[in-house]
Amino acid sequence: MQEISPAIGYFIERGVPLETVALLLMLPIVVTLIAFFRQVVGIKAFGIYTPAIVTFAFLAVPQLRYGVVVFVAVVFVGMLMRYALRKLRILYLPRVAITLSIVAFAILSLLALGGSMQRTGLAAVSIFPILIMITIVEKFVVTQIEKGDRAAIILALETLVISLAGYALASWSFLGNLVLSHPWIVLVTIPVNIFLGKWDGLRITEYIRFREVFKNIR
Repeated sequence: MQEISPAIGYFIERGVPLETVALLLMLPIVVTLIAFFRQVVGIKAFGIYTPAIVTFAFLAVPQLRYGVVVFVAVVFVGMLMRYALRKLRILYLPRVAITLSIVAFAILSLLALGGSMQRTGLAAVSIFPILIMITIVEKFVVTQIEKGDRAAIILALETLVISLAGYALASWSFLGNLVLSHPWIVLVTIPVNIFLGKWDGLRITEYIRFREVFKNIR
């Protein structure tokens, strides 16, 4: 039987679902992991909020692969709509509204396709993770406008990588049991983030990028 801290039991007795408590306690750990990737590794992604919510969207789908399929489909359709709407020369918000509408129809078609192919897990994906994935479209379009297609695709891929890492961490049964039995361990993320906030060294990606320079210095 899983050991649960009295503090967790307090919330459960007052009607808070155990899954909700577990996910909220996982949030500080996930965002700390994202901060580590950004500050130490050098993977930027779409900020810190987007990879975090995509991580929890992955946790909400029946199988991880279906979450990845929806993510890729959203980004791909969003990129196509950027080109399709370019000639219309309309304002930003109406353009995003049209893009979101087309993405919604595309995802609906994808779910129907999954059902027709007997991929019941894909067809049964709930609205919550789908809506989260669709919110990526606006971030993607903004990045396309400001930095170009290549930068937008790279940031989308980086967001996917970090979200997958967050999913692996949040779905780790050992960590989940540890958090439920010793919830105060989550507070360790505060000094870790203070350390990351004072990080002034080179990032791992910078070491890789400038490896030839370091060879010449040596």
